[in-house]
Amino acid sequence: MAKTPETKLSTHTLTKLYVRDMDLVEDMMGKMTFTDAMFYHVMGTRPSPGQTAVLDAVLVTLMEHGLTPSAIAARMTYLSAPEALQSAVSAGLLSVASQFVGTMENCAQILERLVADPDGVEAAARREVAEARAEKRHMPGFGHHLHRPDDPRSPKLFEIARAQADVDGRYIDAIQTLNAAIDEAYGKHLTINATGATAAVMLEIGVPARIMRGFAVISRAAGLVAHVMEEQDTPTGRHIWEVVEEAIPYTGKADTGND
Repeated sequence: MAKTPETKLSTHTLTKLYVRDMDLVEDMMGKMTFTDAMFYHVMGTRPSPGQTAVLDAVLVTLMEHGLTPSAIAARMTYLSAPEALQSAVSAGLLSVASQFVGTMENCAQILERLVADPDGVEAAARREVAEARAEKRHMPGFGHHLHRPDDPRSPKLFEIARAQADVDGRYIDAIQTLNAAIDEAYGKHLTINATGATAAVMLEIGVPARIMRGFAVISRAAGLVAHVMEEQDTPTGRHIWEVVEEAIPYTGKADTGND
């Protein structure tokens, strides 16, 4: 006989609402910040002040980075469906994946392997880089096309985690060791980007790799709402469309009369 499904996330009575085991009205409203409540809801434990500080820093870090694919997708969707703000934000969130913003998940999995390796972090890092080079794989969490030689967000995240969260630093040390191995193997410096730093500090405060991308989604949603509001005031969607049309010429054999 199949086990009856169950949930520990919420329940209610005629006069009470509960999030996990806490009374929403009496224990949470006016007493917990959104970051505190979110951590508690997702992780099942109330965060320490240090965990809140790190998560707050991560959420601020990932919220905005200009006209990235997620922002462009949101703006173009809003051009098509201005009556549905939620559709524009949803379209942008679909881009929070393994190539942009959500890369911390893959980076975190690597860091977990390095820390757990019986041969030690340094040996494991060299092996990880060698395998990636042999397979011509990009190392998630490293490199940035705009920030060189270093991403300024990463050392700040490490600083906040070490100073405010009282972490042991094993994952921060691991990503810095991996960074050194990458630089040595490639003969050039690749920065630890913000998603790589996020992977390290989130592991430090106990967030598992499998759920990290969810926090990136929450953060980027706020940024996309800002993009939609700006699109309402100063539209760019039509201009983006026209720029793409002009920048990418047709090279087929149809007679367009443009010769």
